[in-house]
Amino acid sequence: MNKSLPLILLIAGCSFIPPHERPAAPVPQAWPLPSAVSPAPGFNGDWRAFFTDPALQRLIGLALEHNRDLMIAIARVEEARAQAGLARADRFPTVDVGLQEQAARVPGSLTSSGRPTHNRRFDANLSMTAFELDFWGRVKSLDEAARANFLASDYARQAFELSLISDVASAYYSLIELATRSRLTAATLKNRAENRRLIERRRDVGLATDLDFLAADGAYQAAAAELANLERQQAAAANALRLLVGSDIGAFLDGPALGFGALPEVPVGLPSEVLLRRPDVLAAEQKLIAANANIGAARAAFFPKIVLTVLAGSASPALSGLFGGGSGAWSFVPVLKWPLFDAGRNAANEDIAAARQHIAVAEYEKTIQQAFREVADLLAAREHYAQQLEALVQAEAAQAERLRRVEARQRAGVSSYLELLDAQRELFAAQQAVISVRRALAATAAGLFKATGGA
Repeated sequence: MNKSLPLILLIAGCSFIPPHERPAAPVPQAWPLPSAVSPAPGFNGDWRAFFTDPALQRLIGLALEHNRDLMIAIARVEEARAQAGLARADRFPTVDVGLQEQAARVPGSLTSSGRPTHNRRFDANLSMTAFELDFWGRVKSLDEAARANFLASDYARQAFELSLISDVASAYYSLIELATRSRLTAATLKNRAENRRLIERRRDVGLATDLDFLAADGAYQAAAAELANLERQQAAAANALRLLVGSDIGAFLDGPALGFGALPEVPVGLPSEVLLRRPDVLAAEQKLIAANANIGAARAAFFPKIVLTVLAGSASPALSGLFGGGSGAWSFVPVLKWPLFDAGRNAANEDIAAARQHIAVAEYEKTIQQAFREVADLLAAREHYAQQLEALVQAEAAQAERLRRVEARQRAGVSSYLELLDAQRELFAAQQAVISVRRALAATAAGLFKATGGA
């Protein structure tokens, strides 16, 4: 027996947890970096430095304080923290103080003397019940798994926070777009109403035809329908932003006349420098660590378990003598449990833990691949939206110049009203397109803040 003791102690000092090695990122080593985007210093999660619009900053601040989904995520982190505390508490003995009285009466028919007996006992003790000596690291493994799950939950909360910031910015940009387009459409509607009245008066004196009036009226009605549609979308966008912020935003609804302002610079680096610090990637890695720890707990279940129950205190047949001399009492109950036959239960548990570890590896790698795609898509979108916006601005300028010349020709009686109306429509469409693409370009910046883990 003494010869086997060193071997037992050696095994007890071993860990059954597989060593954690971060899987290699299954993505290219560099972004497909668009030529229009150059590397810039990171913001390290400082959204105030990234989003410099004061109104947007106030909205994001309100969302971080009042958004109900974020409150739920924070509560789940606290739940995971408490569960980790429970797992850690299992590594230490639980000591209780107890004071107990036992009283019993035995009828005479059950005693040897034929007379009833009365028994009374008082106990006061400190007790440690069913404490497992963690020779094989089973409880330690469960503790490490619970801690990793807690960290994964906290990283998930951080990922949601980044997503919330990005969503608030995108919703704000959408509200700005719709408000700007609504103002442009309202101005266009007013102008077309004046044109319709002018054409109607000209028709009454024979200087315009019914066809001219019908064209003017159709243009007016089209603008009125577009304004109603934009106002509906603007109300929906305001409601969406209100839900994200989680509080009243009435003071901000008149503010989106501000415009988009200067777009933030977006930092770009290698995937290993950016993706691996994304909270969702860190959460996936912590889940992988937890899966490794669960393998260790499953392997430790194959070895004997030693459980101790210890009681020490005082016992007396009378309360007055409970702490008198000679009343000391103790109990020591060690239990050794060695799994001999469990119909493959422990082996199946180990297989389950190993399978879940493989799943965690695949999910970690998939998270990195998804992150890489998000950043690559947004970088490509940013470059092409910038090119599209430049072309649309030029098209808007061209249509404005065309309208100016057509108006001059129409006043000189060279061009018809239909030609003027066509030029007005083309300019209106170009202006609307410029506003929409500006919003899309701004939204890519918001998306990149989230996709790069806070830049």
